[in-house]
Amino acid sequence: MASVTIRNLPDDVEQDLRERAARNGRSLEDEARRALIALVRPDASEPRKGMFEMLYEASRPGVDLPIPPRSRARVPTFDDE
Repeated sequence: MASVTIRNLPDDVEQDLRERAARNGRSLEDEARRALIALVRPDASEPRKGMFEMLYEASRPGVDLPIPPRSRARVPTFDDE
């Protein structure tokens, strides 16, 4: 694997990347790696996520799932029909 050093990166850009990494639960290095890969290979998709990883990400703050419309509960019938 290659190593890359980025010199003269503005402090505010580093801070934004650090905050983005924290929001995504990643290290600064991992977030920068993913950003570079997405920039260089926009058509390359990330590896498929497992069910546990999808559920974990959905449970984190900032994830809003659509709430289905609600209706009244049905009254159970006990007829032998």
